[in-house]
Amino acid sequence: MTPPYLLFDVGGTDIKSALSDDAGNLMGIRRVPTRRGTANPAESLVDQLHGLGAELLAETPSVRPEAVGLLVCGIVDEAQGLGVFSANLGWRDAPLREMTSNAFALPVGFGHDVSTAGAAELQFGAGAALGTKVRNAVMLVIGTGIAAALFVDGRPLSAGGYAGELGHSAVPGGFECPCGAHGCLETIGSAGAIAKRYSLASGTPVRGAREVLEAMNAGDPIAARIWNEAIEAVSFSIAQLCASIAPEVVIIGGGLAQAGEALLEPLRRSVRGKLSYHREPLIVPAQLGEDAGLRGAFLKAKEARGAGA
Repeated sequence: MTPPYLLFDVGGTDIKSALSDDAGNLMGIRRVPTRRGTANPAESLVDQLHGLGAELLAETPSVRPEAVGLLVCGIVDEAQGLGVFSANLGWRDAPLREMTSNAFALPVGFGHDVSTAGAAELQFGAGAALGTKVRNAVMLVIGTGIAAALFVDGRPLSAGGYAGELGHSAVPGGFECPCGAHGCLETIGSAGAIAKRYSLASGTPVRGAREVLEAMNAGDPIAARIWNEAIEAVSFSIAQLCASIAPEVVIIGGGLAQAGEALLEPLRRSVRGKLSYHREPLIVPAQLGEDAGLRGAFLKAKEARGAGA
């Protein structure tokens, strides 16, 4: 089948792009650094997207896409098609959906990277693997920072793009955060914080949380303390979610999820110890990996194509 969709997943570090057919099968996946530090970041992004799209289509000249799926990071107002704010990339209230539609002369399905990747995980990945329809869920992405996608009674919770900023909720033991608040989960529970805190505490620089986990497994007490404090902080936030939106499942994605059961099993125990009558969620790893955003962009593009039909 001719691929009818052109897909983009824009992160603070890189942009993933691909074509897909009507079943969501991805083709021509590529990744390039996101252009940064320009005078007009929204225009620069759309220009970069147009160039990436042209490259993909040049490789398959018979393809005539019928819609674009675009996911971006930061605070996103999906209904209005706005990139409300991106601390990493610099835009404010940018009409990214309209700009991209004009650039490609195609309808554009537009969404937030984490929330839409969470929808894809529920439909195609970890949620589908459970074998039952999940209506209340959290997709928790733990990498350099922490973000969450919330689903309540089968619907994504957006709140104008402000819902799901779990990385900037306060937790016991948290530290000063670049966002301007004190005690944010990201400052203790993210992969970036784990590496930074271990480097400072041990005097041994590490590039990432994986090295901290390896040091803990080798018997390093500093690494064990830093790792366990991160798990306690993340479990605190999950327990708060259990008391507020009562998820049936929490899907853990992002770089830290690569630790597997070394992260998930102590996290399950810690959450269980913080609950009483609350519904205890299943805590499972994401399954779509780096393609989750592109699969989510496919869902958005398909919606846009249907709306424009």
